[in-house]
Amino acid sequence: MKLSVEQVGKRFGDRRILQDVNLTVRENEFVCILGHSGCGKSTLLNMVAGYLFPDEGQIRVDGVPIEGPSKARGMVFQDHALFPWCTVIENISFGPEVQGMPKKKAREAAQSFLSLVGLESYANHYPAELSGGMKQRVGIARALASSPDILLMDEPFGALDILTRDMMQRELRRIYEKLRPTILFVTHSISEAVYLADRVVVMKHGEIADIFEIGIAHPRTYESPGFGEAMARIERVLMKDEEEALA
Repeated sequence: MKLSVEQVGKRFGDRRILQDVNLTVRENEFVCILGHSGCGKSTLLNMVAGYLFPDEGQIRVDGVPIEGPSKARGMVFQDHALFPWCTVIENISFGPEVQGMPKKKAREAAQSFLSLVGLESYANHYPAELSGGMKQRVGIARALASSPDILLMDEPFGALDILTRDMMQRELRRIYEKLRPTILFVTHSISEAVYLADRVVVMKHGEIADIFEIGIAHPRTYESPGFGEAMARIERVLMKDEEEALA
């Protein structure tokens, strides 16, 4: 599914959060939205999810305006948002069951996605028994269980330690290569964006400052030719205003 963001603006009271945002995300593309805290990237993601609505402009999927949440757009949050009173398998099967899938079939689907994220032996555990990285794997499996065309991820690895974060980045790329959903991934980490994305959208002050095609073949590592150069180009855009202010 093609996602189109067309001249979108958003205010909260007197504060302008987004202004004249235009972006097209192609089907099966992995796009990272990168920027400092407060630049509007999470607000944009929440509008794509259908949790918020633009004050100006429109967001469309295959030409159809977004009018609210949809199972076609799955969301993964930074805090994983699992139901603590449900087991892992119950958390993952919840969405398909709510959508009308028979319980047995929903559990079978949930088990397959649990296997995809490597946690099949934890089906009957509760979230409190899992590590941070394991909870995020369950969160990803839960989002995927509803078979979304677009997967939205709001800094899902931001609260993890560096080693777990690196592992989760590799896991996400592996899952993406297998299922090929369209992914819109919000982050404030330049290295994470360059490692994961086909394109990196840099946001500043509620606007898109630049868009970078990464163009580095996968499997991609921090030592891949061009990786450091891509990071440097993005950093220059992010730091331009700060450098001018200090000049």
